[in-house]
Amino acid sequence: MLYNAANQLGRQLRRSRPWRSIFRHGWPEDLRTQSMAVTSNVFLHLHPVRVRRHGLRASYTFCMGGLSFLLFLVLSITGVLLMFYYRPAVQLAYTDMKDLETTVNFGMLLRNMHRWSAHGMVLAVFVHMVRVFATGSYKPPREFNWVVGVILLTLTFLLSFTGYLLPWDQLSFWAITVGTNMASYVPVVGSEVKLMLLGAYEVGPNALIRFYTLHVIGFPILAAIFMAIHFWRIRKDGGISGPL
Repeated sequence: MLYNAANQLGRQLRRSRPWRSIFRHGWPEDLRTQSMAVTSNVFLHLHPVRVRRHGLRASYTFCMGGLSFLLFLVLSITGVLLMFYYRPAVQLAYTDMKDLETTVNFGMLLRNMHRWSAHGMVLAVFVHMVRVFATGSYKPPREFNWVVGVILLTLTFLLSFTGYLLPWDQLSFWAITVGTNMASYVPVVGSEVKLMLLGAYEVGPNALIRFYTLHVIGFPILAAIFMAIHFWRIRKDGGISGPL
């Protein structure tokens, strides 16, 4: 009796308007509706129906692409949790970081997970790019995805660079000073780039709030968008490229 009631409830749910607005092709009971259910769902569509044998070999891909994405997810989760305790003000930033290490429960673990995941992501993305280049995976028809990968590598470096200032200690202060001074030597637009990054002529409150905003909003959103494009193009290009 309970089974029949559950079946009836399920049929009513599948006939409801909200259900039909999400799943537009009915219950996937045959090959046609199964195919349409996959192609109309972004999460199912990104995952290929078949995977080539070489794509499953860890010795070929080293899992660097998936590991980079996993580390990005860890960074996103730990970063959101750190935002509950960190305030981007020059009078408070360093104190907040010390409180994370000494008074917040599991604060040291949280910060170290974020820090080492950031280092790991830089390394994983770089090794991934080296593997793609060494195996010729940038060749036709994958040139566009190689460009997207280069953009993602640049965004990874920028995420690491902007996060470096946030502890507001001597190491981060002088590292950002040296980094922005190097940027000022870019021909023609160097001084404007430095002024845009710092919001002033030296590292101070304006630089901290700008780096914080770029680190938690600007660059993560751009990275997420280009990751989605990257995964979509891999799917459209026939999955992971084969050995040379």
